Amino acid sequence: MALIKPETKRLVSVIMKLLPVALRYRSDRREIKRAEGRLVNPEKYARHAKRAVASFLELGPAFIKLGQLLSVRPDVLPQPYINEFSKLQDEVPPADFMEVKPTIEQELGRPISEIFESFDPNAVTGASLGQVYRARYAGQDVVVKVNRPNIRERVSIDTKVLKRLVPLVGRFIDSSLLFSVGSVVDQFNETVQDEMNYKMEAHNLLAIKKNLKSEKSIIVPDLIPSLSTERVIVLQYVDGIKISDINGLDAAGVDKKKLARRVARVYFRMLLSQEIFHADPHPGNISVMPDGKVILYDYGMVGELDDETRLNLVRFYTALVDTNAQRIVEVMLELGLLQPTANRYVIQRGVELALADMQGKKVEESEVKALMEVANRTIYQFPFKLPKNLVLYLRMLSILEGVCLALDPDFRFIRILGRLLEDEGLVEQAYSAELREQIKRLVKSIDSAIDLAPMLKNYIELRQNRELNGDYGIPGKRRSGSFISGALVGAGIVGVGSSLLLYGSSASKVALAVSAIMFLIGLTLQRSRS
Repeated sequence: MALIKPETKRLVSVIMKLLPVALRYRSDRREIKRAEGRLVNPEKYARHAKRAVASFLELGPAFIKLGQLLSVRPDVLPQPYINEFSKLQDEVPPADFMEVKPTIEQELGRPISEIFESFDPNAVTGASLGQVYRARYAGQDVVVKVNRPNIRERVSIDTKVLKRLVPLVGRFIDSSLLFSVGSVVDQFNETVQDEMNYKMEAHNLLAIKKNLKSEKSIIVPDLIPSLSTERVIVLQYVDGIKISDINGLDAAGVDKKKLARRVARVYFRMLLSQEIFHADPHPGNISVMPDGKVILYDYGMVGELDDETRLNLVRFYTALVDTNAQRIVEVMLELGLLQPTANRYVIQRGVELALADMQGKKVEESEVKALMEVANRTIYQFPFKLPKNLVLYLRMLSILEGVCLALDPDFRFIRILGRLLEDEGLVEQAYSAELREQIKRLVKSIDSAIDLAPMLKNYIELRQNRELNGDYGIPGKRRSGSFISGALVGAGIVGVGSSLLLYGSSASKVALAVSAIMFLIGLTLQRSRS
């Protein structure tokens, strides 16, 4: 029996490797925080981020996956770190075939030579959690994906190590990071367990294949169910040009601009109208046929969004492009990105400053990056957090935008999204959601006015009683209640009318609410005197 548990030994080695990274990150974070989110020394932060990525690579598969999730966490990493972690590729030299062969034969119950007509022992690709081989089965070319040797045991140990590190992050770096870092570790555990379970991947593939059956330009490979288990999955082999192979696409005569729009539309369709979406669209998982059809591989990482979240995300993007800080803050609250008790005015001012600093250029060039930068500028001043259900969404959009911009430098997500919303009949739904939010806020304001009116009425009656008991000779005081109520009703009517004529701007909406409140208070006071 070992005197030291494996996870304890691993914890010590991880701490030794990450301690210099943590010290640099803490210093950078504090410097940026003191500057209220401004990047005082971006070159230094970028150098530190590159060293951090190198350390994560050395720590192995689990930390590569963790780094990929961190690349879309503006509530944890400053923008220079996000830029570097987003480059973290899930490519690891494959293990020797003789280490993998026993897993395949144990899972499928027979020797490889009895199952496959041929089997190439040279791996096509090696990823952090699995590796892929070419083979031939029942007269067709197939790919065989298998868990890396001992990967489940290694991930299990690293998950325990990460959970023990979370409290240290709070004490050593910043206590405000506890929620976010804990959320990252939970998300990592859920995601990595799903990715290692090929029964789950088979389920995801079949669901997405069914959802996309009407998309004639999209190919989802067929599953070989009889050869698919928890650790091994066998799929139809569909060859194509890697979507990042620009020269290959040009040689095949593929229209890259149309291809970018086609890929974006299918991913947005999954987001807007289907229960799950393919969440890992990096170039290794997308290929293109010479006729322009798109092949999607690897269904281990998928995400889910409910209808309410989808609509709120549409509202957020619209507000971002319109540089409407008030609506951005409102939707951030609806999405759970801010604490309900947060000071909206202060946050809105911070978002306005961030948008002004960007001067609209970032939104035009890279819309997803703009979203991340607005969040990054505000987290150091306000109680920002990223709910787990949005992590895979942001990761998917960030990767997909990079793929589409490589195909077409003029590509813009917002244009594609606007047209797709119309095609799917969701524009009216999105506007209705915005209108419902405005009505809810107006009703809440009116309710507050109704609650306030009796108190104001009691106050004025108290003043009148005092005047009647002590100052009968001063008629102006006896008439003060009538004057106030009449003034409030009149101002309210004028304000409501003016606001409705100019309705559309944020100022007119606020004016309408205030005018309605004044009218109701005045009316209540008049009735109390009759």
